[in-house]
Amino acid sequence: MQSPYQPSDIESKWQQQWSDSNLYLTEENRDKPKFYALSMFPYPSGKLHMGHVRNYVITDVIARFKRMQGHRVLHPMGWDAFGLPAENAAIDRGIPPAKWTYENIAQMRSQLQELGLSIDWSREVATCSPDYYKWTQWLFLQFYEAGLAYQKEAAVNWDPIDQTVLANEQVDSEGYSWRSGAKVERKLLRQWFLKITDYAEQLLNDLQQLEGWPDRVKTMQENWIGKSVGAYLEFPIVGSDEKIPVFTTRPDTVYGVTYVVLAPEHPLTEKVTTPERKEAVSAFIQEVSSESEIDRTADDKPKKGTLTGGKAINPFTGEEIPILIANYVLYEYGTGAVMGVPAHDVRDFKFAKENNLPIKVVILPENVEETDFSLVEAYTETGIMVNSGEFNGMESTKGKEAVIKLAENKGFGKKRIQYRLRDWLISRQRYWGCPIPVIHCQDCGTVPVPTEQLPVKLPEQVEFSGRGPSPLAKLDDWVNVTCPKCGKPAKRETDTMDTFIDSSWYFLRYTDATNQNEPFNLDRVNDWMGVDQYVGGIEHAILHLLYSRFFTKVVRDRGLVSVNEPFKRLLTQGMVQGLTYKTKQTGKYLTPEQIIYKNGECRDKETNEPVNIFYEKMSKSKYNGVDPKLVLEKYGADTARMFILFKAPPEKDLEWDDADVEGQYRFLNRVWLLVNEFIENPDSAEDKTINKANLSKEEKDLRRAIHTAIKEISEDLSGDYQFNTAVSELMKLSNALRDAKIKNSPVYREGVETLILLLAPFAPHISEELWHKLGNSESVHLANWLIIDEEALTVDEITLVIQIKGKTRGTISAPASASKDELEAIARASDIAQKYIADKEIKKVIVVPNKLVNFVVV
Repeated sequence: MQSPYQPSDIESKWQQQWSDSNLYLTEENRDKPKFYALSMFPYPSGKLHMGHVRNYVITDVIARFKRMQGHRVLHPMGWDAFGLPAENAAIDRGIPPAKWTYENIAQMRSQLQELGLSIDWSREVATCSPDYYKWTQWLFLQFYEAGLAYQKEAAVNWDPIDQTVLANEQVDSEGYSWRSGAKVERKLLRQWFLKITDYAEQLLNDLQQLEGWPDRVKTMQENWIGKSVGAYLEFPIVGSDEKIPVFTTRPDTVYGVTYVVLAPEHPLTEKVTTPERKEAVSAFIQEVSSESEIDRTADDKPKKGTLTGGKAINPFTGEEIPILIANYVLYEYGTGAVMGVPAHDVRDFKFAKENNLPIKVVILPENVEETDFSLVEAYTETGIMVNSGEFNGMESTKGKEAVIKLAENKGFGKKRIQYRLRDWLISRQRYWGCPIPVIHCQDCGTVPVPTEQLPVKLPEQVEFSGRGPSPLAKLDDWVNVTCPKCGKPAKRETDTMDTFIDSSWYFLRYTDATNQNEPFNLDRVNDWMGVDQYVGGIEHAILHLLYSRFFTKVVRDRGLVSVNEPFKRLLTQGMVQGLTYKTKQTGKYLTPEQIIYKNGECRDKETNEPVNIFYEKMSKSKYNGVDPKLVLEKYGADTARMFILFKAPPEKDLEWDDADVEGQYRFLNRVWLLVNEFIENPDSAEDKTINKANLSKEEKDLRRAIHTAIKEISEDLSGDYQFNTAVSELMKLSNALRDAKIKNSPVYREGVETLILLLAPFAPHISEELWHKLGNSESVHLANWLIIDEEALTVDEITLVIQIKGKTRGTISAPASASKDELEAIARASDIAQKYIADKEIKKVIVVPNKLVNFVVV
């Protein structure tokens, strides 16, 4: 008697056996081609969500397929473990961040193992482990030695109540502190930066190498880098030797400059402000300091400014023009100053109108006289230059180069390429991050910590209040050290690194994860890099991927790796969405228990308010999440995997539907039943030998179905991954086997074995169980991927349609190799044709090879 399909029994059993036998340890046999399959590693929040499940299952299917194809596969996992949530937990729960983090790691590792992922856990890394962040610090010193790490004054988010610097993540969308609720201010502090701008051109140009990346991700990075070709111009300050530098992409409009604007934080602001304007300027700076960067630069926010009383000279006209400060100019962007051309810039036009500043037209549309031109909004198109001295009448596109040439000849400007990309601010004034390995000495300045003293460990006895400076800055015993260079008293750097640093090189560490002497061995890292398939969310399309590309190029230039790019192919999987209930008037999210249906309409039980029903990204706050644990307990990991893969193409959003989950569970039950019936059939063929020369029509048909499945699924798992259609092919093969009448044939045995082998990457547990039930002693996951028999795909017979005067009268079988004349003869002789043409004159015969024969009769 057959045992029922019990996922809970077989899945835990095989997970244990795979672990005990080290089945998924990375093979180092270099005679085999390598394949590096990588999922973006998670933050250890302690709980797996469906987005995680989708990401890791996709990568796992690819890794398993490549192993069966004969590749040695690196498929590792680790934890992006530093960051704010652990520090918040320390404040809220009164436990050390390390304890909270490592408990979460243990819990999530167990959850991942329940999915049956073919991960090499011997290469596991956690970015908060000293064994890892020792090398993060070592790499920072590589940047420092290369002149790519430096300190400078920078505007930061300042909480005036807690008296501490906040990361952007700690400031809400309205510009308020996440903890104190205070309106966050902007403040200048010395911060650490990495010179990513030195690599802007490489990062931009090398996007062309990334043929395996989605176009939209490359476009997002291109826009973020933001290359602009224009002019660097200097506007002298009246009564001073100082000049205001600006960058513009429209030098052809320079004769229309009627004012210059400085960022309030600009060092020149104080110098150009006249005594009578000092009070107004100070008040304005105070007002702007409470605005977030988003508020200051948003298109829909008012553009506010004030006069400084200072004047600059337009070097092209010799005119004196006012100097203002305004909220929309940021010191960190470009030169921290802009030239105001209100006639030809939308933002400048709005600002000039609101502040009663002069507007001067210097570009006209072609064939339009100045007397006929009315400026109701900024004219930003190209045209003919007017009011522009020697350039009058010149096309503005040609005028750009001409104006730059004049500026270069006169010494007040030059051609320049500028990038939107800014240097990477990596300083964080918090505890739970990688300490920056430098020491500040009064005599020697900034001194790197000697490499033999790495890692600079985080102290354990730390008090967390959530207020004041970084907890590290309060630890005198940790802060006060001896200068490694001169031996005098010195102080440690108390800033820690942005967590994006940790995730910018972890893929390199996986290639040599237990190396205690270096971050990774040159031979090993060059053997495995680059990552052949990277899988993760589109939300990481810019920062993480850009920073990882930057890191790879820097370590390449330091001779630590040979590749130019870290990730050959990138798959950005869609989100998992859940059914969501939201009231129409108030926008309140409801749980399924809070709704009721009245007269076919969904309503809030409590208020009777109408409710909208739609799919949205799963979230606790929206009450639409599905706990993977509950799904695994009810249906098993294989069913969850099959649903995740079948429901939608990997790059599309997936709408969770319990009915579809149930459908995949029923499919696996059918496979279980089919294979067990074959095993229990006493007449099942023991001999696997298939005599191709003597196959019956039924055997040929089944073999065609078998090898069609091999062909289609192999294609679906190569190139652009189509897991959903691959699962459909598995269902087709299962149906073909279920309907077959030749269950004692060796062909049927071939079909059963093929079904299990093709199913193995998708549903690894049930495949392993059934494979062993068939009498195999080695794991199905060590078996070779199947080879297509092209001969089996050949069709011996076709179905030929018989038409009379274009109307179908029936079908017959005919040899697939028959010529047009032979098809006509076979059709004429058929009973169907004879019934309609026996006593009639045939005027014409139309033969469409392999499809139909049409008799036109009188």
